[in-house]
Amino acid sequence: MDNQRDSSAGLPTVTTYNGISIPWIMYGTAWKKDATVRLVELAVKSGFQAIDTANQLIHYQEALVGEALLSLEKQGVTRKALFLQTKFTPLSGQDHRTPYDPTAALTTQVRQSFESSLQHLHTDYMDSYVLHGPYSRWGLGQSDWEVWAAMEEIYRAGQTTMIGISNVQAAQLQELCEKASVKPMVVQNRCYAVRGWDQMVRRICQQEGIIYQGFSLLTANQVVLQEPAIWDIAKRIGANPLQVIFRFAAQIGMLPITGTTSEQHMKDDLTVFTLNPLSSEDMHTIEFIGLN
Repeated sequence: MDNQRDSSAGLPTVTTYNGISIPWIMYGTAWKKDATVRLVELAVKSGFQAIDTANQLIHYQEALVGEALLSLEKQGVTRKALFLQTKFTPLSGQDHRTPYDPTAALTTQVRQSFESSLQHLHTDYMDSYVLHGPYSRWGLGQSDWEVWAAMEEIYRAGQTTMIGISNVQAAQLQELCEKASVKPMVVQNRCYAVRGWDQMVRRICQQEGIIYQGFSLLTANQVVLQEPAIWDIAKRIGANPLQVIFRFAAQIGMLPITGTTSEQHMKDDLTVFTLNPLSSEDMHTIEFIGLN
């Protein structure tokens, strides 16, 4: 199986410790419901090359992402042109529509969910497979290790080019990096300015060569977007405040995930790298703006 993504053209990329690259920004498909097909197609046609989803019907319509991919393929967008990331969601994050047998062993649940995702997305491999969140609130328990071992086996079998974890605390991530046979290649967290943009988790990611994916960069930081300092920076570099936050994320080593439904915002997001870089003073202002 040849699962090497075609990255010969398009967006800048970030690379994880195992040498796999991801386009620097990702389109998130949560909460899109019946609009999923239209919005995924629109995102790809606008220039997005990486798609994030999950096998969790409460918040995602993974099968509709797959419908969009089939439509795009008919229009000449090949599987190798796109980076696909999906997630295994534990039972606590599911409703009655589980993509696996809820009474089965956790290893079986992971395998069933993964196979279901492959079917939904009409592919025979994933670019990235992510644990949607630890089972334990503090530390990592037996369930976390059983699920991670199952994901490691999927990685070793070559069915995904990377594995990762979402909604994870710094201490949990540190433990995973120290004790896992295969440490995560990606971490995906909700990112709050009032918490220093998840500074502690990002620091571990930087030390370990893990790609940090930040979601809710805008929706979780609405107050920050109204700060005069952000507007001043935006005016000076000829951008809007949303672009300033994404430019900051890119420069600080974070891969932003956006779920915008606006075609104009999609285009704005994708042009962030054409803007003038933020100064060190700008970066300092934004990094600590939520802590002041």
